[in-house]
Amino acid sequence: MNDRVNILIVEDEAILAMDLCDLLEADGYCVVGTANNGRKALDLFRQNPVDLILCDITIKGDWDGIETVTQLFRLRQVPLIYLTALSDRTTISRAKETLPAAYITKPFDAGQLRIAVEMALNNFSVRIMTPVSRPAPKVIPLNADSIPADKDQRTSPILRVNDALFVKQNYQFVKVPLSDILYLEADDIYTTIVTTGKKHVVRLSLGNILERLRASRLVRIHRSYAVNLDQIDSFSEHETIIAGHSVPLGRNYKDDFLKHFPVC
Repeated sequence: MNDRVNILIVEDEAILAMDLCDLLEADGYCVVGTANNGRKALDLFRQNPVDLILCDITIKGDWDGIETVTQLFRLRQVPLIYLTALSDRTTISRAKETLPAAYITKPFDAGQLRIAVEMALNNFSVRIMTPVSRPAPKVIPLNADSIPADKDQRTSPILRVNDALFVKQNYQFVKVPLSDILYLEADDIYTTIVTTGKKHVVRLSLGNILERLRASRLVRIHRSYAVNLDQIDSFSEHETIIAGHSVPLGRNYKDDFLKHFPVC
C-alpha cells in the first residue's frame, strides 16, 4: 500500500516540473505524474489516486490551468494549489471559483511549497468536514513575507480527506485509508492508530480524534479504545477480536456497540 500523499503536477516548464518532483519526493510525497497540458492532466487524474494537485495557470493546450482544474473537479474534488506568475485581479477572480487552498506566485522556495501543501490538506479537510453554506475563501497570493513563522499553529496532526486520514510526520502527511484502521488506542493525550501493517501515534485524545473524523464505522467501545466495525472478527460480552488482537469491551459502551448489530 502506498501510504504517501499522491500529488499530480500540472506544469509546462519542464525544468520546474522536474525540480518540483525532486523536492516533493525528497519530502516523502509521491508524484504520480506530471502534465504540461490539461488533457494529459485529465488522463493522469483518471488513472491515479491523486490526493493533491499542483497546477500552473498558464500551460500548453486549449485549456489553461483553471479550466483544467474545472475539468478534473467534475470527476472528484481534491486539495488544490496554484503555482503561477500571474497575480492580476481577473486571474485571481477566476481562480477563486475553484476554491484553491493556496495561490503561490513564482518564484517560490521549498519552504513556501511545504507550508502550502500542509495548508491545502488542512483547509480541504476542514471544508469537507464542515458542509455548511459559506462564502468562498479569500485567495491571497503567497510570497515569503505572507507565510506565518510558525506553520504548526495552522495544521492539525491528523486530517481526514475523503476516505483517508493524513497523519502529520515532520514535513509530510502519511496517508492512512480509513478501511485499513483496525483500532485506536488512547494513552492520556496521545492516541495510537493501529492499522494492518503500521502504528501511528498522534498527540490528540481519543475523543478529540473521533470528533474530528466523524467516521461512522469507527466506534468507541472502551474508555481507551475505538474499533473499526468492518475489521471485527468476533466479539463476546467482554472483548472484541480484530486481526488477532483482543480489544476490551467496556461495560459503559456495550449497549451502544451492540446497536450496530441489530437482530434480524
